Amino acid sequence: MTIHFNAFDMLVPVHQSPGLWRHPESRIEEFDTLDYWTELARTVERAGFSSLFLADIPGVYDVYGGTADSAARGGVQFPLLDPQVIVPALAAATTHLGFGLTASVTYEAPYSLARRFATLDHLTRGRIAWNIVTSYQDSAARNLGLSQQIPHDVRYDRADEYLEVMYKLFEQSFEEGAVLADKSTGVFVDPEKVHPIEHQGQWFTVPGEMLTHPGPQRTPLLFQAGSSARGQKFAVDHGEAIFVISSSPERLGTQVSDTREALSEAGRDPESVRFFAMATIIVAETEELAQARLAEYREYVDTASALTLFGGWTGVDLSNLRDDDVVADVQTEANQSALAMFTKDPTKRWTVRDVAEFISIGGRGPLVVGDPVQVVDELVRFKELSGVDGFNISAAVRPADFERFEAFVTPELRRRGLLPERPETPVTLRETLLGEGPHLRSDHPARRAAQREARSRISSAIAPATSLGSP
Repeated sequence: MTIHFNAFDMLVPVHQSPGLWRHPESRIEEFDTLDYWTELARTVERAGFSSLFLADIPGVYDVYGGTADSAARGGVQFPLLDPQVIVPALAAATTHLGFGLTASVTYEAPYSLARRFATLDHLTRGRIAWNIVTSYQDSAARNLGLSQQIPHDVRYDRADEYLEVMYKLFEQSFEEGAVLADKSTGVFVDPEKVHPIEHQGQWFTVPGEMLTHPGPQRTPLLFQAGSSARGQKFAVDHGEAIFVISSSPERLGTQVSDTREALSEAGRDPESVRFFAMATIIVAETEELAQARLAEYREYVDTASALTLFGGWTGVDLSNLRDDDVVADVQTEANQSALAMFTKDPTKRWTVRDVAEFISIGGRGPLVVGDPVQVVDELVRFKELSGVDGFNISAAVRPADFERFEAFVTPELRRRGLLPERPETPVTLRETLLGEGPHLRSDHPARRAAQREARSRISSAIAPATSLGSP
């Protein structure tokens, strides 16, 4: 058994643990410097992580109290830098580490995003993944030209067509061998092997060819994190790695097994898709020291900032409720899985205080506290109960908790043979996480569509020649 780890982070003062930016060991005030991120990338690569998974949002969390004031005061995912800009520098600072980039299909044209991802795939030598999101913030919708969010399920319907366009650009526009760079003939790109995609659909019209030639992976590795019913269908249709969040391994186990069954029904190998659970780890030499560290962390918790996170995720403002009020079941066009975790829990009625305390360290995932042996035991237990393939690790104090992972957890993982072995020659992120070739599997819908298009192209080329030779 091996376990893959991704460092789950964000170019912000506060990612998942509100208030912890004030801890003495925090250096997150340096989040706007390149040195901070290149050093972090080297740290997690040494720790045996497969990738640095960077979250992103296109708007400000302004639900709590009806303004963005609380987000500003607490640094709650604000200010926010653009993660796509720094990846080439991080790739240059590392050798094997991959980079998962969150990018929304709701607010950017597929043609321009495809070019950017193809460029990053080239510059990282195939170490790039795309975490596909539809976004969930009214603030983003307003600032990007809409009066409000597109309704939840419609966002996913639109996203399906967006992915259809992306696949045509990545997989169909350039044939293999189109780029010749042949000095003897003076031909750099064979025009006969480059094709306009001629897409005209309900939401997008993209007539021309891809602007950038395919990178080592063609399509970047596809991450998805949809947990609503519509989001899970989207994940089945597109995802190669699926990010799941719950503090209960049993509940995750049901989600993982149901999704694998749906993958099989869709004609995809259910074991070819990797599942990653979020976790936050607080580790020390002994259990006593780890628990003392957790108690110290709790001294820096910022309740208002925690509820700001909740409001941003769910679209629900709890600022007018008392601490003991129960969080009611409401409808929202925001992150439905985040809300359902608290409103549809069959084991507990969550109060406002419960929500704030739970989110305060590590967000919505499990909190693992102990000495190195205890931490690895718990990760193994969680993996066995849930069926996940690995973990997206969030740090409460940044970058200290990633450094402590390298110092304490990595040696224990290596001692047990739980970290995947790295090949001497670096490979693509798809090969690292999925264990196969650099391109989409043949049973992925995008590859099936590309194969159909290639057969159609060949048939069209043969037909005129046959008619010309007819009597």
